[in-house]
Amino acid sequence: MATTNDIKNGAVLNLDGQLWNVIEFQHVKPGKGGAFVRTKMKNVMSGKVVDKTFNAGTKIDFANVDRREYTYLYAEADGYVFMDTADYDQINVPATIVGDAKNFMLENQNVQMALHDGDPLYIELPASVILEVTYTEPGLQGDRSTGGTKPATVETGYEIQVPLFLETGTKVKVDTRDGGYLGRVND
Repeated sequence: MATTNDIKNGAVLNLDGQLWNVIEFQHVKPGKGGAFVRTKMKNVMSGKVVDKTFNAGTKIDFANVDRREYTYLYAEADGYVFMDTADYDQINVPATIVGDAKNFMLENQNVQMALHDGDPLYIELPASVILEVTYTEPGLQGDRSTGGTKPATVETGYEIQVPLFLETGTKVKVDTRDGGYLGRVND
């Protein structure tokens, strides 16, 4: 059994039969009273985020989570198919587990997948991806980067906000955490 002193960002805890991913934590030693650990955790299955405080030294159960590299192959009606880059085994992952990552995944792209007892828990994408704008309204003469934004559809079908001067066919860098435009990419 581990203690609260072993908590790290990204660790997965097994609390009351549910898996919780530690988003952030802080060890606190007040002037008087015992030390404690304040955490912000996300339920792996439901996505619910909660704050939980543990007394320092409390025994906790870490879940055995295996993070492996997978290649996204294609989408099916009931989910997404990934291939393990180590042994080439294919796995079908339900759309509920893939979640918003589908908006930024291209075929043959590598992702990190967290598995618990062989069951996929969640997908981790890189912080940013490069996608091509497949449709946006044409820019007008005088549109500059400081102007405003307009909607643009990228090759995954997801819609983002881009500066007015961008045109269809431009490659852009997109933040996978919030879908924000990070910049234009020149080939």
